[in-house]
Amino acid sequence: MDAHKALITNIFNNSTLVEIPFFQRSYVWKEDLWGRLLEDMEFVVKTKKPHFLGSIILKEGRKPRQGENFADCRTIVDGQQRLTTFLIFMKVLCLKLGQTALFDCQFRIMGQMIALRHGRNDIQAFEKVMTLSKAEIIDNPEPASRIIGAFNYFVEHIDESKLDIMTIFVNTQFVRIDLDADEDEQQIFDTINSLGVNLTTSELLKNYFFNRETVGEYERKWADVFEKDDETKVYWDREIETGRIKRAIIDIFFDSYFQLFIQDKQYNISNEDKLMYSRVDRLAQSYQHFINKYCGGNKNIVLDQMKEYAECFRNNLKPNQCGMSIPKEEGIERINVVIFGLKNTTMIPYILYIAKNVQDKNELNKMCGILESYIMRRVVVHASTKSYNNLFTSLILNKVLDSQTLTLRLKGIGDATTYCPDDNEMKIGFETSKLVNLQSKGIIYLLESKIRSDNSSTALLGFNNYSLEHLMPKKWRNNWGACATEDDAKKRDSLLLTLGNLAIIPQALNASIRDAAWNVKKAGKGQNKPGLLLCASGLYTLHDVLQKNDWNEHEIENRAESLIVKVVVSKNIYFFIRAGYQILFCT
Repeated sequence: MDAHKALITNIFNNSTLVEIPFFQRSYVWKEDLWGRLLEDMEFVVKTKKPHFLGSIILKEGRKPRQGENFADCRTIVDGQQRLTTFLIFMKVLCLKLGQTALFDCQFRIMGQMIALRHGRNDIQAFEKVMTLSKAEIIDNPEPASRIIGAFNYFVEHIDESKLDIMTIFVNTQFVRIDLDADEDEQQIFDTINSLGVNLTTSELLKNYFFNRETVGEYERKWADVFEKDDETKVYWDREIETGRIKRAIIDIFFDSYFQLFIQDKQYNISNEDKLMYSRVDRLAQSYQHFINKYCGGNKNIVLDQMKEYAECFRNNLKPNQCGMSIPKEEGIERINVVIFGLKNTTMIPYILYIAKNVQDKNELNKMCGILESYIMRRVVVHASTKSYNNLFTSLILNKVLDSQTLTLRLKGIGDATTYCPDDNEMKIGFETSKLVNLQSKGIIYLLESKIRSDNSSTALLGFNNYSLEHLMPKKWRNNWGACATEDDAKKRDSLLLTLGNLAIIPQALNASIRDAAWNVKKAGKGQNKPGLLLCASGLYTLHDVLQKNDWNEHEIENRAESLIVKVVVSKNIYFFIRAGYQILFCT
């Protein structure tokens, strides 16, 4: 066995065939991991620093057969997923840059056969994408191929202006483990992948900050905050989804605390270092680098405020708020639903910053209301979240600590990636946006909480207690009758995922009810299979819908208009914000 550092050019070298065993599992990576690889490559190009992509285990393979022109063959024991993804990524990038000759030179053997040969399940799809001559979306009919899915993802998301092939080649590193033909690859594979548990960020930081000589400091600044009792431990250990991964609350705190801490202008941190510090996968190393470079090795500069910020974090940032009713008035309770329910965790550092430093409770509530409105307006129009990190850290950097300044800051944003949509865009969004279920559920839930009467006979439940229902089902062809023309059918399909056809209900409908004709869907099929009239009774966003004798394209469009009226036009309701802020959020 030989283990050593290797570049991608050392693995694919124009003469080595890398084979995936014929019956090894299919390619399984999905959008979250494709996105992670793309982010990693953009980071490599920005920083021009080596980046580790994991280990690859290769075993001495077969000899060339007649007509095959490779000099060496290696069988993949571990690493097929990342190598496959990397080659698809490079294929799309080279197509977009017009560098197909470079791709063929590096990843084909003598410019001919592709140097990575797939197994039984994916060979056709992989060879198909490797022979494409244009970076264009291709059909991927059900059952969809993940290989083609990856190709289409990179076609859609790669911005070639942010990437450089040679920088990627010289900075993307692997640990390459080469096995001889007689070595037991299964034993080695099992050992590498099953032994040990990686330390969390908080564990690494605890070991860094404290030692046997600082037990007293540990008790005051760490144990008393994070390990005081079982209830405390449960809070900090809870895992939540942040983008594509799950992270413990305590690790999210340390990330948020660090991001707001390093915005202090007194440290004069370079943009290059800030970029490095933004990586959540190297947060512990970032703390150490910052303390050594900008604090002269003095850990107390970071530790002195940590306890206060941690207590503020726990008092204000509460994932369990998604299981509780929320008030209609703007404030921290509602912003918790925006953060944890709709997974807008990028705003946590700024929320922590204002929660700690804005002493006036009313002013803090106003700021939360402005942020809620801003985020939700962008959700409605399906705006990108990519620049949120830069936006919220800039608010910390510029010490935005009052509602008036926050309003002016957001109002003044002209960047297409962070601007606040106006009322006309909102109207179009309600009529045409096709959002993911979580986004649609969030819009309707927060609107429901705003417009319902204080004297309502039905209590508003927590966000997590509702599910999203398509009033006209996606499988309408089964029970809703045929459309007159194919164009009419296409129009119907285009409206199914818009907000006019969506509702929140506290009790999921039985499958036989969900896809039933409208009269059955409303009334249900007896006590054991209740319909919308029972399951959704008392919801203000559904009251008018349940009076309809028919549900069709016209009614969907009318409901979209009705919802936007409730959101924008009403004298006292502006989308998730009080009328006093209409200068920013209403035309």
